[in-house]
Amino acid sequence: MQYEKPFSQACENNKRAILSVLERTFANCKQVLEIGSGTGQHAVFLAENLPHLIWHTSDQPQYHDGISSWLSDVNIDNVRSPISFTVGQDSFPNLDVDGVFSANTAHIMQKEEAKLLMESVAAHLPEGGVFCQYGPFTHGGEFTSESNQAFHTSLLERGYGGYRDINELTAWAGELSLNDIIDMPANNHMLIWQKR
Repeated sequence: MQYEKPFSQACENNKRAILSVLERTFANCKQVLEIGSGTGQHAVFLAENLPHLIWHTSDQPQYHDGISSWLSDVNIDNVRSPISFTVGQDSFPNLDVDGVFSANTAHIMQKEEAKLLMESVAAHLPEGGVFCQYGPFTHGGEFTSESNQAFHTSLLERGYGGYRDINELTAWAGELSLNDIIDMPANNHMLIWQKR
């Protein structure tokens, strides 16, 4: 029986908008760690379209089969098999990366895990390294839409951490400077952090 690849419609919808940002922000990067590779769709699409990068996937072990099934269906040599990485449980991957990408993870994590994520990325990126963080966030406590507020409430009801505020992330970011906040489709943002 063939393994059925996981599929996220949201990944399909946002991948081109994300690529258009990463083409600029990761232009001078050589190796990128993706935290929370999920289905693997982003990794395949982005690695294929950013051939100058080595793209390292990572996630909790239960997602590895899905990521690997996406990777095995494409003939690209600049994407790496998933590393087991659960924020708050595993130590940060020991890789020589100058870029980090994470999509739709901060609002799933508990507050302490989101804080640890920011601190860990800040600690492990080299000077000048870039962290591109995609997802829905609040800004000064304000939601960008009513649907975002409803989604935040549903996340809390299901035991997830809920939306993080950009000011909160900035307070945890240590040596990471927030260089840009880019409006993205579906009321999402891309936060562009750079290590000072």
